[in-house]
Amino acid sequence: MQAETVDIALSSGDRDEAISRLYEEHALGLTKLALIMVGDRESAEDAVQDAFLGLHRRWRLLRDPAAAVPYLRSSVLNNARSVLRRRRLPSWFAGAYDPPVWSAESAALLGAERREVLEALHRLPQRQREALVLRYYAELSEEETAQAMGVSRGTVKSTTSRALDALGRILGENA
Repeated sequence: MQAETVDIALSSGDRDEAISRLYEEHALGLTKLALIMVGDRESAEDAVQDAFLGLHRRWRLLRDPAAAVPYLRSSVLNNARSVLRRRRLPSWFAGAYDPPVWSAESAALLGAERREVLEALHRLPQRQREALVLRYYAELSEEETAQAMGVSRGTVKSTTSRALDALGRILGENA
């Protein structure tokens, strides 16, 4: 999911074609990003669909075609945050929430070590988890990560460092 140039015409006539092409090229990666953040496939797919709908609605406001992918990435991240926020609401208001359970096929495909890392990742605070996922899973630069998270580059560096330390401690406890 490295940053790449997007050669999209910005006319409204090309909007559907351009968004379809963006969807074909980036939906899977964005869904994987959201899945790591929220922990269940349905919520991840919803977060990505909402991001593409938002892009479709705001297409005429897009000045730079290269901004479409960072816009989608930030939107997916914000949608994942909303999902996690709703899960923290009192159960009488939002309904009971059961933490994600990795599906049988996912569990079979993932090795025990990878599952352990994913579980440890979900024990991190949201901001630390976001920083690690964007930097190391999505392979974004510090600058791109800062843009997606809406923070400074220095905040990304310090948050990532603290997250790696915390992840190491969590995984050390489980050893």
